[in-house]
Amino acid sequence: MSPTNRPRGPQRFGFDSMLKFTIRRILSGVVLLFAVSFVAYFLLHLGSGNVARNLLGVNATQADVAQLNEQLGLNRPFFVQYTDWLTNAIQLNLGDSWSFPETVTESVFGRLHVTLTIVGITTILAALVSVVIGVLAAVRGGWIDRFVQFFGLIGFAVPGFLIAFFLVQVFALQFKLFDAIGYTELGDDPSGWVKSITLPVIALAFGGIAGVSQQVRGAVKDALEMDYVRTLRARGLSFSRVVYKHVMRNAGGPALSILGVQFVGMMGGAVVIEQIFAIPGLGPFAVSATRATDIPAVMGLVITTAVIVVIVNLVIDLLSAALNPKVRLS
Repeated sequence: MSPTNRPRGPQRFGFDSMLKFTIRRILSGVVLLFAVSFVAYFLLHLGSGNVARNLLGVNATQADVAQLNEQLGLNRPFFVQYTDWLTNAIQLNLGDSWSFPETVTESVFGRLHVTLTIVGITTILAALVSVVIGVLAAVRGGWIDRFVQFFGLIGFAVPGFLIAFFLVQVFALQFKLFDAIGYTELGDDPSGWVKSITLPVIALAFGGIAGVSQQVRGAVKDALEMDYVRTLRARGLSFSRVVYKHVMRNAGGPALSILGVQFVGMMGGAVVIEQIFAIPGLGPFAVSATRATDIPAVMGLVITTAVIVVIVNLVIDLLSAALNPKVRLS
């Protein structure tokens, strides 16, 4: 298209551009899922060793090992195994677990809601707290700004499991305000559910708030130095209106991007946090499946997590494109 015929102004950022941007992001997400599944299956295949021997134990005879290898299809070439798994996965069949009584789908989705509940609440909490303290640090400066920077350093330096141990020791064992371990379903006991997730959420949110608040602070400070802020102030708009209507809109894109990165980190951190608090989510399941060299279970966990991450990143990309139409051209 020649420069004279290229759409200008609002036409470049209308519905068509948003639709094309969405399609590009969906296609890139699908490609990413295929890449993740191939790499994960290849690494599991390389590092699994003698799976049948691991499942049967050291006292199993070689004949029993050979029979199990044939039964599980482990004596077939790698690409045949991967193609069979991928074909079934596309049909939403993740196969049978080698170490759990349920199918992989039942095992994963029976625990997924617990992990998503904790990670979802943690993400919302981290976003709200980070926006508040990040904007205050950028706008007011002073001790609030110094606190946010110090908190950011502590959040990056201190591992989440140490925060979890501290919270359990103080608030669960000493003051007995919350449950130290276990998980209560919301439908069974709402107050017990709140008590069972409070400490895990705080422990998981600590690092996320540190990272996102730093990004919000930096984005708002950069936006406040732009020429349009001085122009709007010269036209008589109040400082608060400029900040909340214009500056935060422009600073929202970078903040959403780092929030997406933090969500991926929280999904990984949930594995450790759930182990510490004995929460029956994907964390203990992942550890048990990996220890048992249960390739179908591990692959089911990997691809489910990858789908969730792709969906979350797609939502964040769409929100960023809505806040800043120029993102749609990327």
